[in-house]
Amino acid sequence: MQSLTPGANAPLGALASRIQFETGTIPGAEIDVSAFLVGQDGKVRGDGDMCFYGQPRVAGGAVEFLPESGRAGQSVFSFDLHRLPRGVEKIIFAATIYENRASFGRIPGITVSCETGLSGQIPCTGMTETALMLAELYQRNGQWKLRMLGQGFNGGLPALATHLGVDVAGAPSSPAPAVKPAPVPPPAAPTVSLSKVSLTKEKATVSLKKPDGRFGTIRCNLNWQQRPPARGIMGGLFGSQQVDLDLGALVEDRYGNKFCVQALGNSFGDFTYAPYVRLKGDDRTGAVADGEWLEINGQQWPEFNRILLFAFIYDGVPDWRQTDGVVRLFIPDQPEIEVRMNEFGSQDGMCAVALLENHGGQIKVKREVKFFSSHRYMDAHYGWGMNWVAGRK
Repeated sequence: MQSLTPGANAPLGALASRIQFETGTIPGAEIDVSAFLVGQDGKVRGDGDMCFYGQPRVAGGAVEFLPESGRAGQSVFSFDLHRLPRGVEKIIFAATIYENRASFGRIPGITVSCETGLSGQIPCTGMTETALMLAELYQRNGQWKLRMLGQGFNGGLPALATHLGVDVAGAPSSPAPAVKPAPVPPPAAPTVSLSKVSLTKEKATVSLKKPDGRFGTIRCNLNWQQRPPARGIMGGLFGSQQVDLDLGALVEDRYGNKFCVQALGNSFGDFTYAPYVRLKGDDRTGAVADGEWLEINGQQWPEFNRILLFAFIYDGVPDWRQTDGVVRLFIPDQPEIEVRMNEFGSQDGMCAVALLENHGGQIKVKREVKFFSSHRYMDAHYGWGMNWVAGRK
């Protein structure tokens, strides 16, 4: 395996089609990796040339962000260099820290690797920047190469994106990058929203609107992690058990029909027909990189009255501190919405996470994070009125 230092380059290899970034994690902050398709001037042609969690597939699939193949602290992109549009000379990969909550000096370094055996390391110790250009794929004399970079910016993703020519919705008019940004050209495509809405006790609701009331496929993700079990005899006897955390939804349509979608009882729902909500899988261990996914058919949003997203501990002693659980909503052309289950005091095994309500065709998302001992008590609190019996999966 050939290892590169910042500034060094090497032939990529004809079989290369994936690139992976090991960033590590920073408590209380999120590190995001993005890819930018740039021309000879070092700028994107338009906002459609930025590939990230909110726009995971660009240039007809020439570059894709693969969230389902990663784990905490890891990001993976696939690429087909033969499918890059004309005018794209490079693919630049960069890491940013969400809302500048920390700097890259909090981690020792970032590793870049391709499946062909080429790799590199960006040292981060002592850095104060919140955005970092990691590596680039570029063509020289008909041969594609990988170059390690390590160029830092202050101001996070907005500063970096502005430097590369992306028009950032809601960005400050004068970002402060470590490198002076070039003038931003007029956007060639609709503005990409780089915002992420975190619902908290202080800011508990957000409303989303589409003119026709059709929202496409609404993807809901539950991600969580198991803490390592305690070692030794005392840990084995009295330490925390591994838990199985599940995602589910209570659904009420505009006709008053009620449904429950969850793995318990194999009630996985249906996307095409009522209840227009489908659970895609069941992570029994917390080890699946992208957790559990539930999809809502947002094209049918006029048929919904309300949806209650919930998580519950199916196996193990209720201990929300073990899960580090977060539910994220991905809605086309809308900011990502996240709700963290960070109120660890409860010993109840069920958490009502978020309530989605149809308000005149809008989606009103409200953070709940209320804990209950069972489905029955949660149902009674929200007035669903369903009959509950013991179930298995």
